[in-house]
Amino acid sequence: MEGRRDDPRGALVRPYAVTRGRTEARLEIALEAVLVASPAAVVESRFAGHDKHRIATICEGRAQSLAEIAAYTRLPLGVARVLVADMVADSLLTLHNAAPPEAYEERMELLERVLSGLRRL
Repeated sequence: MEGRRDDPRGALVRPYAVTRGRTEARLEIALEAVLVASPAAVVESRFAGHDKHRIATICEGRAQSLAEIAAYTRLPLGVARVLVADMVADSLLTLHNAAPPEAYEERMELLERVLSGLRRL
């Protein structure tokens, strides 16, 4: 096991190999969107592949954001987004959006006010 850690090729997997060449997610999922997996979904995810099973295990019993999932799995954000969107479409994860799409402008205004306040500090 120690030898594999020293070999940089051992951990290298191209993102397109994980997502089967796809770069666009089936669903638009915000970074702060919360995802949860049921125990049944975790069992079912064993047949969906190693990365999807890891994601389901992370989301079992406690809600995780897309950003947290990417960090915990050490997958690039784009790859995590594609996998999570697939899992939501396949009912392996339940998606709870932080805000409805109609509230996008409101969210942007809030973020701009926060950014402006930070700049004044």
